[in-house]
Amino acid sequence: MTLRLAYAVLAAALAVLPAGCTAYKNKFESSTYDYGSRKPNDPKMLGARMYGSKTADPRQHDNRWVEYSSLLSNEVSRVNGVAGAIVMLTDKNAYVGIMLDWTGVGTIKNGGDRRTDQNMGGSGEGVYNFDTGSPYWNGSQAATPYNSYFAVNDHHELSEELKQTIAGRTRGLAPRVEEVHISANMDFVNELNEYAKEAWAGRSLAPWIDAFNTLVKHQFAGGKTMPTPLRELKARKAARGAQ
Repeated sequence: MTLRLAYAVLAAALAVLPAGCTAYKNKFESSTYDYGSRKPNDPKMLGARMYGSKTADPRQHDNRWVEYSSLLSNEVSRVNGVAGAIVMLTDKNAYVGIMLDWTGVGTIKNGGDRRTDQNMGGSGEGVYNFDTGSPYWNGSQAATPYNSYFAVNDHHELSEELKQTIAGRTRGLAPRVEEVHISANMDFVNELNEYAKEAWAGRSLAPWIDAFNTLVKHQFAGGKTMPTPLRELKARKAARGAQ
């Protein structure tokens, strides 16, 4: 009798296991830890697309003003898979620069960490720059080629689920924005960081709006004009003032 009872209990436990595993799998795929499963009815993808170009207006990136948003930067930085974020708001759009940290699965469409721009060699030996063997980094940039949080050159390679999640968080706090543009491109993130530094120092971004528009057009609208780094523009202005 005892043996029969044991078999019955074991059979019941085995019957419950698949259901439990399925429930966990479904919960994981619906969470913001998973951006790669692309299953039907994933709540992250329900509703209209919230990121990227929404209109055919060629003047969509002709912004009249730009400002750094600490509120949105902190909110996006809390998204699973995002190590840090810089969000700039304009009269039309939100521009989001992110770095990845792999706390979420499937943040990149294809190739995983092989698609990133970072060389992590030497990190176990205390080496920062794998090519030169230098242990030093000056801290001036948010994303670097060595032992940094991860950047992805082409913003089209970011998972749609990740971009939808970020855009949803952004629109939740800034509902009036027309478009939300998201990139993990290293150069773009570092340039947004330079604009953010100006804002942190209490300086107006108004003198740099044309340069900012060139930057975002080049990143998101196929702009042919290469953006001039803000540091270089500031150096030129300082040199003219010293004459």
